[in-house]
Amino acid sequence: MAAGMGSRYGGIKQIDGFGPNGETIMEYSLYDAIRAGFGRIVFVVREEIKETVKEIFLPKLQGKAEVHFVVQSLEKFVPAEFQPVDRKKPWGTTHAMLCGKEVIDGPFAVINADDFYGREAFESLAAFFRTAGADHHAMVGYTLKNVLSDHGSVSRGVATADAQGLLTGMRELTTIVREGDKIISKTKEGDEELNSVAPVSMNCWGFQPGAFELSEKMFAEFVAKNSQNPSAEFYIALMVTELISRGLGKVQVLPGGKTWFGVTYKEDKETVSQKIKDLVQQGVYPAKLW
Repeated sequence: MAAGMGSRYGGIKQIDGFGPNGETIMEYSLYDAIRAGFGRIVFVVREEIKETVKEIFLPKLQGKAEVHFVVQSLEKFVPAEFQPVDRKKPWGTTHAMLCGKEVIDGPFAVINADDFYGREAFESLAAFFRTAGADHHAMVGYTLKNVLSDHGSVSRGVATADAQGLLTGMRELTTIVREGDKIISKTKEGDEELNSVAPVSMNCWGFQPGAFELSEKMFAEFVAKNSQNPSAEFYIALMVTELISRGLGKVQVLPGGKTWFGVTYKEDKETVSQKIKDLVQQGVYPAKLW
């Protein structure tokens, strides 16, 4: 998913260079996904960056994977009675995922373009798909204390799971900060201290194709309720919570969330670039990816 606005970053972070040769963050995810066995890549982008993304990635991925580009336009999947759409902000991550429906016909992973997930995440998802049933989806879990920014608040999906590792609940908290030795969620209702080792969604998901039907139905319901709210977003965490509560499937929390870093603020760039440099020096990635 590479259609976000990057308002807090102050630029198009999805195509900004972070690696030793100007590689974007998502190039490392694509490299990891391909070597884990994924064979089709679908870029979900805004119309204004589509050609730029094509120019950057098509030459690098040629012969390595099947590649598609789809646009997350504001009108897609919006019921006719709510057209034309009067908003500028994208509808959110579930809508971004839904936009890939036209070119996806099998199990698929969903990731953010501006997050680094680590090779273990893709290996975990690939192994899961080899045996998972049609109603069995997955979330790669990360540890809350490891996925914060030193430069401001972040939005995270904080999860709960049962003894079998099945997801039982998910809350999308939009203002999480570190205050001293505590991690706090700030809301209009007040502050809430969070468990520092709670499993967290970083939008690294594995879905069966049946998730599209539910997502499309739920998105129509969401638009009906929020057509007059230009800032409302339909997060994947909301869709997954409904999927579980309606008894339409189960979601396994996978243990592949070993390494994560990403950019929310411009100040994060130097840290991310150094972490990638360290991984290259350790031999995890070649100096020249492609």
